[in-house]
Amino acid sequence: MSDGPAAGRGPGEPWGGVRPFSIKTKLGALVVTSVLITTGLSMIAVRTQTELRFITVFSMIATLLITQFVAHSLTAPLDEMNTVARSISQGDYTRRVRDNRRDELGDLAETINLMADELEAQDQQRKELVANVSHELRTPIAGLRAVLENVVDGIAEADPETMRTALKQTERLGRLVETLLDLSRLDNGVVPLRMRRFEVWPYLSGVLKEANMVASARAGMASGSGSHTRTDVHLHLDVSPPELTAHADPERIHQVVANLIDNAIKHSPAHGRVTVKARRGTLPESLELEVLDEGPGIPKSEWHKVFERFNRGAVRRPHGPGSDGGTGLGLAIARWAVDLHGGRIGVAESDRGCRILVTLPGQPSVPS
Repeated sequence: MSDGPAAGRGPGEPWGGVRPFSIKTKLGALVVTSVLITTGLSMIAVRTQTELRFITVFSMIATLLITQFVAHSLTAPLDEMNTVARSISQGDYTRRVRDNRRDELGDLAETINLMADELEAQDQQRKELVANVSHELRTPIAGLRAVLENVVDGIAEADPETMRTALKQTERLGRLVETLLDLSRLDNGVVPLRMRRFEVWPYLSGVLKEANMVASARAGMASGSGSHTRTDVHLHLDVSPPELTAHADPERIHQVVANLIDNAIKHSPAHGRVTVKARRGTLPESLELEVLDEGPGIPKSEWHKVFERFNRGAVRRPHGPGSDGGTGLGLAIARWAVDLHGGRIGVAESDRGCRILVTLPGQPSVPS
């Protein structure tokens, strides 16, 4: 690679880094032009025997006009940048500076626009963080409320098993709150994974049990407001082999499976069936998860947009009776959790309904 003068030359630097339209060039041209005008008028005065004071006045007027033109071309973009910077400081990140110049002010305008883009992206990320956390907090709160309401109403006894279920939801709620409070790691994109080995069958059984409990809790809350929610969808678990184990962060995988089940339930037909499958992956302790429903499915043209934040899909509303479309965050959260593991998530081919396939790498084998 050459390191000569031409190396790294940009489109606005055709002469080895010297810009023909830079501010230095313009100021130099201003001085040269003023000298030429004064010299030219002096020569005309000598030849025409014009008085020197008239030549001096004409020279000053011409120089001032040219200086005013150059000064305006330099101060006008600075005024625009000042206005945009003031708007950004007040929280308006939509304003941008016109960056059609080819001098140092053009570079400054581009830098301000990049800063505005980054600030706008960070502001959007903060809003999405609040929305994500609010979305995740609803599940353990609804489950805990269901357990306590059953105990208060006498439907269930306050036996150790019921209390353990309530404690489990409380612990999960505490972990979510802890994640929310740890903003420094979230802002830096550092969310540690607590990887451990666990048995898949009892783990997923607990996730499905919580999903049923949450659906019942939502049905109870919705009945008081005159609306309806889904309680007619049957959840089925298929783990093969039964002794299957995996190596992952159980809390993050809970987010994945719970959100996929919630989305599948919303789009299932009346008395439909949602199946959660677990199989061994190609790597040691890797895992392949599938969530299948019997709903209308997702058009192939929409597959690439399914996991985008706030995406509600091509179907305007779920096909289940009385169900709502949610916030469009569940699948985005699922993709985020899978990405943390270095896995893959996507829509797969299916004869009926929608089929979401999750692949987790597990713990790679260490060569001897």
